[in-house]
Amino acid sequence: MIKTIIYIFFLFGVLSFAQSEKYTVTNLEINNENPHFGLMKLKNDKIIFTSYLLGKKGKLKLVSGSPILTIYEGTLSESGKITDVIPVKIDEKQILPTITSATISPDGSRLYLTTIYNNKNKPKGDFKTTNFHIEVGEYNEAIGWTNFKVLPFCKPKYSYAHPALSPDGKTLYFTANIRGGKETTKGGSDIFKVTILGNNTYSEPKNLGSKVNSYSREMFPFISSDNTLYLASNRPNGFGGFDIYRSTMNEDGTFNKSEKLPKPINSNKDDFSLIMDTSSSGYFSSKRTGGKGDDDVYYFKKI
Repeated sequence: MIKTIIYIFFLFGVLSFAQSEKYTVTNLEINNENPHFGLMKLKNDKIIFTSYLLGKKGKLKLVSGSPILTIYEGTLSESGKITDVIPVKIDEKQILPTITSATISPDGSRLYLTTIYNNKNKPKGDFKTTNFHIEVGEYNEAIGWTNFKVLPFCKPKYSYAHPALSPDGKTLYFTANIRGGKETTKGGSDIFKVTILGNNTYSEPKNLGSKVNSYSREMFPFISSDNTLYLASNRPNGFGGFDIYRSTMNEDGTFNKSEKLPKPINSNKDDFSLIMDTSSSGYFSSKRTGGKGDDDVYYFKKI
């Protein structure tokens, strides 16, 4: 699934973790032959993730013969399980054809998601119809998430995806392939950030720089409660495919050189979309050998 997203989405050597850091990794019961990725932790022990949209009898809903990606919500247990999984309620009049990742603001008032342009929000001029962008919507008790708007800094000729909010909800991190100017992308895609100013206004996108990004692809950012950035990259000297890295934030808001997480969190297959639940446990997606089908969700815990 992640390779499909890269195709649609435009898509160094690094320091390694100390050998003393050991983890247990568990494949969760929610996994099946369908993909599960785009993880994002919410308050009140909730998590959202992306998977195929299913009908009442559990069959895939299709558009032009292809499955539809949408977002689900689940409850986190103390043992690391994800239970009570239900689709995130979105206004039926604004159902989007493809949602690859999403996050909800800390106060629960805004939903940011990744999707593609369609007849509802098609911009003027020439652009790649496969380009992703980020939209934000608000919640209505009667109809769910609605009134979606494309974020104003998203330019149709580039792709923007994988929104992630800082713990205080004031900074939005995301992936983009912006070209030209001071904040150009260094590789296939980089991690950027904007300051949320309110009233649907944002600062200009800022590239997080060469200590975070590389000449390869960086995707799926997440900021933990201690302001550590986690991301996936397919840069050289990894274990294989996409690997998960972390970068600690300095007091001035800059980031230190990305570190590659050890095995068994990383494998020789695609590993990505890591989020932290506590300071020593969390979740990530992987297409490693021994999974149940497509991308699976794994729970990890430091021991």
